[in-house]
Amino acid sequence: MLIEIFTDGAAQGNPGRGGYGIVMRYGKHVKEFSQGYRHTTNNRMELLAVIVALEQLTKPNLEVLVTTDSKYVMDAVVKNWVFGWEKKGFKKKKNPDLWKRFLKIYRQHKVNFKWVKGHNMHTENERCDQLAVAAAEGPDKLIDHYYEEKEKTKSLFD
Repeated sequence: MLIEIFTDGAAQGNPGRGGYGIVMRYGKHVKEFSQGYRHTTNNRMELLAVIVALEQLTKPNLEVLVTTDSKYVMDAVVKNWVFGWEKKGFKKKKNPDLWKRFLKIYRQHKVNFKWVKGHNMHTENERCDQLAVAAAEGPDKLIDHYYEEKEKTKSLFD
């Protein structure tokens, strides 16, 4: 049976406060997940949403359809860019920590992607957006350690 995953990321300021939202559906079962971060980017949240959703799957080799409004995530996989980046050690690519984490879990399943236009009345995408924004605005934000360290180091040498 197909597992449907719907994801969205948000960042207020980009970079700024961020969050992701996930809706997962397996038959009649539906689960929602979200998490906020104190300082991150929209693309990191879009990618992290997909990663976290795939990490929820407890059995290998599942058939999964990820629906996202992120061209960044979808194109990187569907157009095979991420596999080229991997071969080059993610040299000069953004978010290598998340892409490595993504590839590890992605390879455990049969994952397809579907793109939907954001803010276009797609029920699950709208719900994911609500979850992501609420998480970004909420009180229980985590620290995106990789991003914040990178930003701190970058500012020392700019």
